[in-house]
Amino acid sequence: MPAQNQSVERPITEADCADTGAESLEYGRPPISRRHALLFGFTGLAYLLVVVAILCDSPLVDLDWTLQQLRPYYRWPDLLPYLDIWVVAGQRGPTAIAASLWLGWRCYRQRSARPLLVMGMALLLLNFTVGGVKIVTGRLGPHYAHYVGSPELFSGGTIFPSGHTANAVVTWGVLAYLATRWRRTGAVLAGLTATSIGLTTVYLGTHWISDVFAGWAAGLLVLLSLPLTEPALAAADARLTAIWRRGGTAPQPAPPRLRPVPVRLPAARPVVPVAAAVPVAVAQVVAVVPVVAVAPPAPAHAAVPARTVRPIRPDRYSLASAVPAAAGASTHTVRQPRPAAGAHARTSGSPR
Repeated sequence: MPAQNQSVERPITEADCADTGAESLEYGRPPISRRHALLFGFTGLAYLLVVVAILCDSPLVDLDWTLQQLRPYYRWPDLLPYLDIWVVAGQRGPTAIAASLWLGWRCYRQRSARPLLVMGMALLLLNFTVGGVKIVTGRLGPHYAHYVGSPELFSGGTIFPSGHTANAVVTWGVLAYLATRWRRTGAVLAGLTATSIGLTTVYLGTHWISDVFAGWAAGLLVLLSLPLTEPALAAADARLTAIWRRGGTAPQPAPPRLRPVPVRLPAARPVVPVAAAVPVAVAQVVAVVPVVAVAPPAPAHAAVPARTVRPIRPDRYSLASAVPAAAGASTHTVRQPRPAAGAHARTSGSPR
């Protein structure tokens, strides 16, 4: 008898969770792959190195001044109006409002507040990673620099890191993060948008190139931190959904569309009154009971003396004459054929 194939069960290890991205049900941690963790660590390290390089007046500051001395907005002034409009795509006000409107529609369709919660969490993390560094460094922009070659730190400015660049990375990156079908395409478009907006700020002279580097790193760090906040977002979504349903304001799913099906009802039986039903019942009983036909009495002048009939030969007459006829049938006697020898005796009228 061939052996049956049986699956061997084994416990899920930490390596499996790191390689496949499966959730660890034991600790309730979000799915984080090893590659994701490495990318998160490298991005955070790059962000820290840029900040330290600016604080230590490294050669990165010289690169900032070299690009600023080129003044590209003077060399190609025809592109200035178009690039001014394009930089608006990196401002938090217009982009956050437009994205929130679209995500609100997604919340209504999905019957969940998760899209808006993800955007709110991303903007909150962006305030910590970018807003805090802006306040601490206080760096001035190229248009407001005082000394050539100076990092222009602690001067009351809010230029480092680039808010336009970081906001573009976070806003368009969140839309790609929440995408269900074209996620890779959305990620590529978000990357191109954030890259072009960062370089446009350098062209316009509103940011140093080091500001753009820090803005890219800060925005990417926020996007990589979103999977770590999924348990908190799920709990908040469950609570909001429970509050909406309790208050009766939660959007209910649309009922399924049912096609009308024709229903054939049986024909209605006529209602017969009791007075009319009795004759009908009597007629039905009379039709069932067999009626025995009774021959009328013979007239007096046609009386014939009775003859004695001896049942000597039982095969002479059929037994069918002794059975009452059914209703509507004939009542005559059926005689069987007899031998020719007795024909003369019967015609003579003499008894045998």
